[in-house]
Amino acid sequence: MPFTLTPGDKAPDFSLPATNGKNYSLESFKDAPFLVVFFTCNHCPYVKNSDEETRKLVDSWKDKGVQFVGINSNSENTYKEDSFEHMKERMKEHLFPWIYLWDESQSIAKAYGALRTPHFYLFGPDRTLLYTGRAIDSPRDPSKTTKHELQKALEEATQKKPVSTPVTNPIGCNVKWDGKDPHWMPQDACDIG
Repeated sequence: MPFTLTPGDKAPDFSLPATNGKNYSLESFKDAPFLVVFFTCNHCPYVKNSDEETRKLVDSWKDKGVQFVGINSNSENTYKEDSFEHMKERMKEHLFPWIYLWDESQSIAKAYGALRTPHFYLFGPDRTLLYTGRAIDSPRDPSKTTKHELQKALEEATQKKPVSTPVTNPIGCNVKWDGKDPHWMPQDACDIG
């Protein structure tokens, strides 16, 4: 079995606290025809430099039945900036238009097979995976972006077309696993597209 979810897989459920003081599960988003779950964090330059691109994407799709949910699974023992308190501060400062969840145990990152920050997963109405990978091909320097893969996947999926490129390789820092070297990745985790 691959480390990372593959198209056709069902979304693993979760029950996680958000920066807004509430708890969320898959059921919390049942009214959204499409759900984008993305693994992110507070410190990664790929995340920080592309957050405004993600904001534009969220804003352009929020009235078209697409819900975005960010999950931080990074160990705060590796980077203190990735703590839940820093998540709250970051959301307060930037007012990002997505729900931001904390996966302290890292069990959800393992269930989804999150490789990097950011790493996006697009699920359809039945919560089957339609696309996984990156949003853009240059998250560290969005001015050099030539491909908007998640945007294209959303366009195709919402028009009930097959996603023409369902897997791309996420670009970013690896997930920071607790108790491991900051650059460590699970043995069965590998590039996916």
